[in-house]
Amino acid sequence: MTAPDPFELDVRPQLARGEEPFGAIMAAADRLLPGQALRLIAPFRPAPLFGVMANRGFAASDRQRPDGAWEVVFAPLEDGTPDAGLAPGSAPGAALWPDPSVTLDLTGLTPPEPMVRILETLAALPAGDVLFALLDREPIFLFPELATRGHEWAGNVAPDGGSYRLLVRSGGPEGEAEHG
Repeated sequence: MTAPDPFELDVRPQLARGEEPFGAIMAAADRLLPGQALRLIAPFRPAPLFGVMANRGFAASDRQRPDGAWEVVFAPLEDGTPDAGLAPGSAPGAALWPDPSVTLDLTGLTPPEPMVRILETLAALPAGDVLFALLDREPIFLFPELATRGHEWAGNVAPDGGSYRLLVRSGGPEGEAEHG
């Protein structure tokens, strides 16, 4: 049996209208057939999306097209989403991070409150400090924000399946995130 052709989503028109395409991308990913890839066309390389899609069980390959647009193919991983260890998209060196200096139990809060609290807390943390958060669900909308602000993350579903555990290493307070 052969895999279906990739589903193509061109987000350039949405972005040109000033619209945020993240919801459309996630909806397209949710509609994919088993084994089907998502081909995304964007005016820039959507690097923060790589971790989000990796966490959903997709590998990314990208290239800049002759017209200047970026084409990214998100192909499903052979074995699907891993059920043990850190989730795909997690920072590779997370096992070597220091113990968390801040712990947040965000279970029972409705979105976007968990994301707001995590970002507010990170805005005050020195670079290299680690935050631990316990959430009701995987914070897929948070991952691109973390990447944009210079933070790294690692996470996974708790063994009981009832919560999501997230570590975030601060890239520094807002405005300090210079990489040196």
